[in-house]
Amino acid sequence: MVAGDREDERGANLIFTYGTLKRGFSNHALMQELMRTGDAALVGTYRTAGKFPLVCGPYRVPFLLNLPGCGQRVRGELYAVSFKGLARMDELEGTARGHYERLPIQLEPQPHDIQVDVDGDGGDGCDDDFVNVTRAEAYYAHSSYAMELWRKNGKKGLSAYTERETRGYVKRKDRPQHLSFLDHIRLFLSD
Repeated sequence: MVAGDREDERGANLIFTYGTLKRGFSNHALMQELMRTGDAALVGTYRTAGKFPLVCGPYRVPFLLNLPGCGQRVRGELYAVSFKGLARMDELEGTARGHYERLPIQLEPQPHDIQVDVDGDGGDGCDDDFVNVTRAEAYYAHSSYAMELWRKNGKKGLSAYTERETRGYVKRKDRPQHLSFLDHIRLFLSD
């Protein structure tokens, strides 16, 4: 893989997963299926190069918000995904229905084996201290409701979606089916 590209050398898209698509979480079955068919491969564990809010919405569903500089550096997994696999992920994430937007993101590998202070400031923890930055894409909460989710969560973000955050998570099949996902989000935000 070439750092700095959003595609690997095989033409696969690099996709950062931070929530239910990660190993051990409820939607990882899709990633396992894509890996079995050769439509995805785990690249490794990564974190965002800059700070972004990661919050929980209705049913403890995780949302990455496209509000750079807010929140924390978010940990997750990076996958190389074929165009066929990407279409399946887009469907799951509801990109055509306004649930999530797939947008660029910059990442760095985790854990850090070597710390490199690229800007000579002594590694002060500011967003300009990067090691091996990789450009990929991630599924962000749709911009039509992202800021409201940030406010609803008290403008506090998570560094990772863990088992603790999944307590109370409700799978799609167990949610009220007479409402759309956007209806669930609107109800959550209006409470």
